[in-house]
Amino acid sequence: MDAAGQESFREFVAGRSSALLKTAVLLSGGDRHAAEDLLQNALIKAAGRWQRIDEPEAYVRQILYRQQVSRWRLKWRRRELTVAEPPESGGAADGVAGVELRLVMRGALARLTARQRTVLVLRYFEDLPEGDVARILGCSVGTVRSTTHRSLARLRELAPELAALGPAAVEQQSSRDFSPVEVRP
Repeated sequence: MDAAGQESFREFVAGRSSALLKTAVLLSGGDRHAAEDLLQNALIKAAGRWQRIDEPEAYVRQILYRQQVSRWRLKWRRRELTVAEPPESGGAADGVAGVELRLVMRGALARLTARQRTVLVLRYFEDLPEGDVARILGCSVGTVRSTTHRSLARLRELAPELAALGPAAVEQQSSRDFSPVEVRP
């Protein structure tokens, strides 16, 4: 890569890495370390082809999605992560409620399968139509639809308190916190 290409790549990484990391965190189920690894590997792959890439962000996102798909297609299972229960609320109701919602959402997303989580991230966080999600994941639109349906049902089962909040509260929180799921009662 020449000097101009290196500078262009550095500017891209500096400007877009935080947004790409948010996507990677969602794809990895809230595991920030795994998300950083996922993003770093995607950026390394993109750097090797930087001069030939027309749309860098779309290219890197495609690498992220495909790497995550490859991870959940592997035969071996990752270790389960155990986390402590969130503390009970006791202070400022508005700020605490948002934190509690984020914790509940992250916990529920982390307990979904990687495939379910990936479909929800692409559909609701990235706001991609079903056809694009199917193309990215290499499956049919019907598979995307059924996986989305089962994923949302499982999410409602894992976190029934989200349904109690109603779609407006979840949608408001998701716009502030990048949570990708719309819950319908």
